[in-house]
Amino acid sequence: MLSYAGRTDHPSAQAIPTRVGGFGGVEGLADHMQREGVTHLVDATHPFAARISSNAIAAAERAGVQLLALTRPEWVEGPGDRWTRVADTGQAVAALGRDPARAFLALGRQTIGDFASAPHHFYLLRFVDAAEPTLPHHHLVVDRGPFTLAGELALLREHRIQVIVAKNAGGAGARAKLDAARELGLPVVMIDRPFIPDRPQVHGVAQVLDWLDHGVVRGV
Repeated sequence: MLSYAGRTDHPSAQAIPTRVGGFGGVEGLADHMQREGVTHLVDATHPFAARISSNAIAAAERAGVQLLALTRPEWVEGPGDRWTRVADTGQAVAALGRDPARAFLALGRQTIGDFASAPHHFYLLRFVDAAEPTLPHHHLVVDRGPFTLAGELALLREHRIQVIVAKNAGGAGARAKLDAARELGLPVVMIDRPFIPDRPQVHGVAQVLDWLDHGVVRGV
């Protein structure tokens, strides 16, 4: 999600104080911000939305707008974890190996198709809504987080999962699967975040409000 704050004296400031997505790349976003009198841009997109975030950086520079990223801290491997870190889903597929395994793909639907090249594995999928994945030997669970440790343990045991594949999205809502993997001694193939150019970033909404100097309206 990209949101912005504009000049309070601009004609559209009261009608459109924020907007989400759909700007048409760097030029479209820069032109929109200049046209609407935007002064501050908050990039709160998913940690793996590298193209959107890179476009936001370039558009903010082009339009002379201040940019701040609201990001989740990365998950960090701890005692008892068995992580294999990879750069992308292609490497994640390779990390599963040649021997058949029962894998939980905690990735969302956009990159699931990459695993069709390894049809010898069983894949447990979890989406927020029903879909028809193009994967052989899979089972789809429709559910929405946040998830609990007890629920994740039950899910992994029910489907006899042997390995988890996850993106390092961070945050508390999806962390339970990693805690469950640690408790069960399961390996995790962890996909690292994509490269995004350096930009100012914070990890909390309160810090964003401080940056926007909106402290006087908190709690309203």
